[in-house]
Amino acid sequence: MGELMSAQFWGGLMAIIGVNIVLSGDNAVVIALAARSLPPKQQKAAIFWGSGAAIVMRIVLTIVAVELLRLPYLKLVGAALLLWIAVQLLMPEEGDGDGGPETGGLMAAIRTILIADLVMSLDNVIAVAAAAKGSLTLLVLGLAISIPIVIFGSTMLLKLMDRFPIIITMGAALLGWVAGDMAMTDPAIRGWVDAGAAWMHTVAPAAGAISVVAVGKWLAGRATARHESGATADLARAEPPAGGAT
Repeated sequence: MGELMSAQFWGGLMAIIGVNIVLSGDNAVVIALAARSLPPKQQKAAIFWGSGAAIVMRIVLTIVAVELLRLPYLKLVGAALLLWIAVQLLMPEEGDGDGGPETGGLMAAIRTILIADLVMSLDNVIAVAAAAKGSLTLLVLGLAISIPIVIFGSTMLLKLMDRFPIIITMGAALLGWVAGDMAMTDPAIRGWVDAGAAWMHTVAPAAGAISVVAVGKWLAGRATARHESGATADLARAEPPAGGAT
């Protein structure tokens, strides 16, 4: 109880909440993107369970993050994974699922949320751990309080995406930017980048954002064209031959 009553504890708690508000923007984006194709009831479940599980995972990750971030190539792999997720989130929504179980889409959305949050949290947890100053109680409590912040942000973004679809593209571009920035801080290449190619810290994030939108839109266009072609072929097969018996 002594720790809970100290000014240092409450100061650290406020710091962690502040850090989470600042750093949770991209997490709210990926949660909203992953949940947007679900029915409204499942959207709420995906946001709640995805956010809660991501926070628990972030607590565990924080304990080992300092050591993990020293591993070369980990961030490069994470950046590549995040680029792939961002492109997939730009793909057109599948049909409204006349056959599959409802939980399939929900579990897929939660899985996407967890993977993306894991990748994006590699840097974020360092700031949170620094604010906690070694207090596990402070760390867990601060991250738990951040759950409603992420849920509120994700819910608001979902509503905005329905009204302004351009936000979907902007959100995917943001994930591409995060991926490009993450790649440039990998221990395997950071020394070289900082010493002789500092401009890459600006170019790589921009390239990540542009490539995600370009590739995602191209693949989405191909998928839409295939769908329309298939629908036309099905309609042609369903129509009776001209002059045929009625």
